[in-house]
Amino acid sequence: MFPRQRRSVIAGSALLLATALGLTGCSAGGSGGGGGGGEFDPEAPVTLNFTWWGNDDRADRYNRLIESFNEEYPNITINGTFTDFPSYWEKRQTEAAGGGLPDVWQFSDTYLRQYGESGLLADLGELEDQIDLSTFSEGLLATGQLEGQQLSLPTGYSAWAVFQNDDLLTQAGVEPYEGGTDYEEYSEWMASVTEASGGAVYGGTDYTQRIQNFELVLRQQGGNLFTEDGQLAFDEDDLREFWERGDADRNGVVAPQNRLEEVVPLSGFDSKFTASEMSWSNFLAAYSSTTAASHITMVPPPTTDPDAKDLYRQGGLQMAISADTEHPEAAALFLDYVVNSPEAGEIFGTSLGFPASTSKLEGATLEGVDAQVAEYLESVEDRLGDAPPVPVVGYGALEQTFWDLGKSIGLGAVSVDDAVTQFFDEASATLG
Repeated sequence: MFPRQRRSVIAGSALLLATALGLTGCSAGGSGGGGGGGEFDPEAPVTLNFTWWGNDDRADRYNRLIESFNEEYPNITINGTFTDFPSYWEKRQTEAAGGGLPDVWQFSDTYLRQYGESGLLADLGELEDQIDLSTFSEGLLATGQLEGQQLSLPTGYSAWAVFQNDDLLTQAGVEPYEGGTDYEEYSEWMASVTEASGGAVYGGTDYTQRIQNFELVLRQQGGNLFTEDGQLAFDEDDLREFWERGDADRNGVVAPQNRLEEVVPLSGFDSKFTASEMSWSNFLAAYSSTTAASHITMVPPPTTDPDAKDLYRQGGLQMAISADTEHPEAAALFLDYVVNSPEAGEIFGTSLGFPASTSKLEGATLEGVDAQVAEYLESVEDRLGDAPPVPVVGYGALEQTFWDLGKSIGLGAVSVDDAVTQFFDEASATLG
């Protein structure tokens, strides 16, 4: 492993300009196979393209991290850019078709099969001189593994949670939802908020729109979304039953879908239109920013079986290297800095998930929202089970289809039966 020399961070206007540059449409190379063009010279000038999805806050943190990285590796120039999540993956698909993926890029386990089976990702296990894999648990390493190769590494991990805006609940005179009850009690709690506020604030949104909530219900029954060989592990009756769960809530309990459409791209919780919302625990920092709430409570999601191991450490936000980069070793040094350095822990805290590596965690100061995320993860430790099978190829499209159909149900534009048929037609076309 290359030694890391710790130095103070010095801001540089030229570097900030460099990190604001857009991608050029091709990676820094094209030699194929991630093999580079000869023996690695750690002092040679290198330029790498790096990209991620996220907001301005995440961009600021990445820019600060790049500054810190360049204190140790001034010869490696990082050209960075970012966009929103849907646009990000549209751009990656275009680049993949043209052989021009970035050298290093923020990745998602959602696309591990799609890009891994196509040979578009470098095997990080072949770059262990630059990347320390010993700082990760076997379970978290597995979130980026496919067919014996380590194709990506998690920046952190999260667990599913119910977020609640305590300011809105205080105004409505309603106590926070305690978490971990059955779904009926959660629906009753949401109804109490809606009623107490006179409809000014709704108790929550329709949780049946999110495939992650469907996944939890399946895991509570001993199942999963997918099989180990990349097929659906549920049938039409399972999906129909789940979507029908939301029928009563959609009748005046949760926020009307037509009202939610008015605040897009914000969610109902972001816009303080709903008092609760279910999402990943690392969203706490973003929710705290968008809502400006004095305090947000996180509690475990509802469950049909209190003893189920339905939650899991979700290492969905990952880092990967393009297989065709001309500078695999330099790219690996930067990737290692993102996932392993104490500086990354200090700069990002839990905003990319709770630090997945022990070395990154050493640099994190767990105060405020970061400490709250840590406390939440500890509180659900007994409910954490094994990570689910690797998502199927095309999972991103199926997840979006699930969400779009859920919203269409909420708008009254499609019946549950028709939505089920449309989803399985789409799944059939996607999975072949």
